[in-house]
Amino acid sequence: MTKKKKTPKGKSGKNPFVIAVLNVFQQNPYKSYNFRQLSKLLGITDRTSRELVNDILADLAESNEIIEMNRGKFKLHPSKIRAISSNVITGIVDMKQTGKAYIITDQMEEDIYIAANNTYHAFNGDKVKVSLFPLRKGRKIEGVIIEIIERNKKQFVGIVEISKNYAFLIPDDTNVPVDIYIQKSGLKGARNGNKAVAVITDWPEHSKNPFGEIIEVLGNPGEHEVEMKSILADFDFPLRFPEKAEREANEIPIVITSDEIKKRRDFRDVFTITIDPQDAKDFDDALSLKKLSNGNWEIGVHIADVSHYVKPGTAIDKEAYNRGTSIYLVDRVIPMLPEKLSNEVCSLKANEDKLCYAAVFEMDVSANVLGEWYGRTIINSNFRFNYDEVQEIIDGKEHTFSRDILTLHNLASQLREARFKKGAIAFSSQEVKFMLDENGKPVGAYIKEQMDSNRLIEDFMLLANKKVAEKIGKKQGRQEARTFVYRIHDVPNPEKLQTFSDFVNKLGYHLNLGSRKSLSSSLNQLFNQIKGKGEENMIENIAVRTMAKAEYSINNIGHYGLAFDHYTHFTSPIRRYPDLMVHRLFDLYLKEGASANPVEYEEKCKHSSEMERKALQAERASIKYKQAEFLLDKVGQEFNGLISGVSKWGIYVELDGNKCEGMISLRYMDDDFYYLDEDNYRVIGHQTGKEFKLGDPIRIRVKKIDLAKKQMDFDLA
Repeated sequence: MTKKKKTPKGKSGKNPFVIAVLNVFQQNPYKSYNFRQLSKLLGITDRTSRELVNDILADLAESNEIIEMNRGKFKLHPSKIRAISSNVITGIVDMKQTGKAYIITDQMEEDIYIAANNTYHAFNGDKVKVSLFPLRKGRKIEGVIIEIIERNKKQFVGIVEISKNYAFLIPDDTNVPVDIYIQKSGLKGARNGNKAVAVITDWPEHSKNPFGEIIEVLGNPGEHEVEMKSILADFDFPLRFPEKAEREANEIPIVITSDEIKKRRDFRDVFTITIDPQDAKDFDDALSLKKLSNGNWEIGVHIADVSHYVKPGTAIDKEAYNRGTSIYLVDRVIPMLPEKLSNEVCSLKANEDKLCYAAVFEMDVSANVLGEWYGRTIINSNFRFNYDEVQEIIDGKEHTFSRDILTLHNLASQLREARFKKGAIAFSSQEVKFMLDENGKPVGAYIKEQMDSNRLIEDFMLLANKKVAEKIGKKQGRQEARTFVYRIHDVPNPEKLQTFSDFVNKLGYHLNLGSRKSLSSSLNQLFNQIKGKGEENMIENIAVRTMAKAEYSINNIGHYGLAFDHYTHFTSPIRRYPDLMVHRLFDLYLKEGASANPVEYEEKCKHSSEMERKALQAERASIKYKQAEFLLDKVGQEFNGLISGVSKWGIYVELDGNKCEGMISLRYMDDDFYYLDEDNYRVIGHQTGKEFKLGDPIRIRVKKIDLAKKQMDFDLA
């Protein structure tokens, strides 16, 4: 870094800017910053002051207060770290099966290592306080956990082992390194070998094991119902609704009064449909279509008016907030709302009067939005379509409503095309679906891909979400910003992006990182190039992980993946609590109400993001379990697959048609000594030169299935 002129000093000997910059480093002693990042943290925007920050960095580096890590990026000098009196930070525990752990914290750039004997009583995911050890040259940052701030898990699922005078619950989660001691009086009828749910009641200071009690006996391991409930309980989701919430739901009237109808815009005579999966029971969105006298189209996006029925502070509302979302396992939906609401009162069933909150748009034949209206409506859906039926119409099949469907499809396609031109990224998704017998055992598996019928609905929902967010988020004149719930997606980390680009380059693909638009264009081109290839799933997964995670926040930074400056979730209040919050806030502001409490809503946003993450993990766990169960009676059978990953332990293979992924362990490949060529994503035989490369087709034999761990071991066929 080129040193500039000396920074001026104040009467006290140090310029206030110098003190401010040094404070940032001292408060974050393990993080590095360049002058742009520091300027942003200090709220500095003018060019002169930013240049001054650059000069200060040069001075502080010269005086050994900070050190330059790489070009233009600095962190506090190690000798100064030791001088800081209180090296206590907070973070989240990433517990390993060996008992050691790492602490993930935004206070530092690298994770903190915690030896197995320094983890205190922490579990994976717990929020903890850590005391840092003095930094030693050439050693990783290390510390000791001194306090559990908040438990990630409230309940634990496992197998009960009963001895003569006591029992233990052996947790299913391998990241829980200890068994839970259960007194016989706390078994609640559990028998030896049962799968059960326990809570920790105490953990004495010098005890190796926590004390607990059983709160629910699930049944015998391996049974379908038991395993699905186990997954829910393992992620802290409740297995039933509280009695008070059920009672409130049952008291809600189904009949809509004439007084209520008078308050709403009536769409019951306008063509309206729902399009959902074939097995759906909760229909929370509908589309209406009407040709206007001027030749334009009126499109209504009608969303179930959950906020009319679920009021803040009720037992139903509290339970919905706690759950945050509906959970979709392989064979069932665990709804956010009691069934009376989700499947009956709020569900937009065909040929029934239903209350909605709507976004209504006037569009020309090119899908340009010329006018918009928001408010409460009443509808009566003409027809309940599933995605396959609509796809058949798009593909040419005749239907009573063919003309209407094709009109919607044409407008949606133009909305989609415009979105991609502005830089939206076309992340594709493949769903694994199972055919289950009457006992829940998987007898078949198949891949369900997105079709144009899925995209039709998605495009209109995206439009409504975007326009609602713009209505509140875009300032009108001197209007002050109002607290609102946004769905945000940050720009990707440049270093992660470069790493991903280097990775795909080695596989023969290219990414253009020059600008946001060129990146999105080249990503979309990449997704087209890898379609159907062995590396498709892995590249798409890594691409998603390279991007920032979408989440809820009151601080709008836009949605990078969709290329929207304003975006929210308005369209699914039956199954997402943030959408219910959006309906309430939107209604408040349309009535000129005062801005809501930002602290309260940011906390609600964080909770909603966390529950969404847990629900996704539960869904993946149920799929992984069913994949393992699907292969359980196929040990010894051969299948075709594609190499989906390589490591020093083995070759990962994803089977054709069902996406079951298992590993061929290198130690069982005894025809040669195989080693990992990490740079070129392949495993090579030392003697023969035989290679197994990422994306190659391969034939395997199922060697072993561990259902409890959801692990699949393969051999080369």
